[in-house]
Amino acid sequence: MKHFSTLSSYFEYLELPSPEHPMFSVMSAMGESFLPCPKESSPPITTDCYNISLKKILKGDLNYGRTKYDFTNGALIFISPRQVLQWDSSVSFEQKGFSINLHEDFIKGTELEQQIKNYGFFSYSVNEALHLSPSEEKQIESIVESIEAEYHNNQDAFSKEIIIAHLSTLLKYANRYYERQFLNRKELSNDLLEQFNIQLEKYLAAGLLEENGVPTIELLANKMEVTQRYLSDTLKKETGKTTTEHLQLFLIDEAKNLLLRPNSSISETAYQLGFEYPQYFSRLFKKKVGVSPKQFIESHSMN
Repeated sequence: MKHFSTLSSYFEYLELPSPEHPMFSVMSAMGESFLPCPKESSPPITTDCYNISLKKILKGDLNYGRTKYDFTNGALIFISPRQVLQWDSSVSFEQKGFSINLHEDFIKGTELEQQIKNYGFFSYSVNEALHLSPSEEKQIESIVESIEAEYHNNQDAFSKEIIIAHLSTLLKYANRYYERQFLNRKELSNDLLEQFNIQLEKYLAAGLLEENGVPTIELLANKMEVTQRYLSDTLKKETGKTTTEHLQLFLIDEAKNLLLRPNSSISETAYQLGFEYPQYFSRLFKKKVGVSPKQFIESHSMN
């Protein structure tokens, strides 16, 4: 897989004009102009750069990480260093919007270097992109215009500091708008929770709990073709519970069924549900149910 360690080499590969700064570039087409067309197709590649872009894909599939998506609405997309990108000639872009590229070294030693690591949306797949309302899009575009004005200005000792300040503001707005998107997409989060439980049921039905132990959240997210971070954030915003809590609730609910079977034992139930140590299972069960497995069995037994 080809990797690009500099912004210039990445732009050369994309067949785009060389950036004015060796570690930073901004291109926009929000009026009558158009963005330059990128390379028509590409096998999987990685870079050392962050990308923030507002684009619209008219047709075709774009691969990002492990995800393929068909996307026809404009959205704000965030790509982090060393994410795998791939596209082919079937992808048709509308050359409007903007594209900001910055090498990770551009923000070394700044507050933004730490802040950017806390924004989970850089770990999301493209099909989990941020959909902007017209007013939100206008707000983001105004910030990009300020960045672009500074970028094309005669750069001096203050230019980098000012650009980074604008980038920080842009990301704060994006974080706010993602909060809104999570709140407004209840149907999506309900669907994700349903898919999450379906994957757990399949895992259980295949006997994998007893064979391989409790599945990781990453494994389940991969099966659902979403990122672990996006799955966790969406369910937390909507249900108030983490993915780990939902996993535990599923296991406890299944444990209740197993414990009430004739001649069942607590240890056997724990092993069937993928717990290596029955003691840990018993502690978790009591924490979630309020009584120990033994007390639960006794409370349901016929006297």
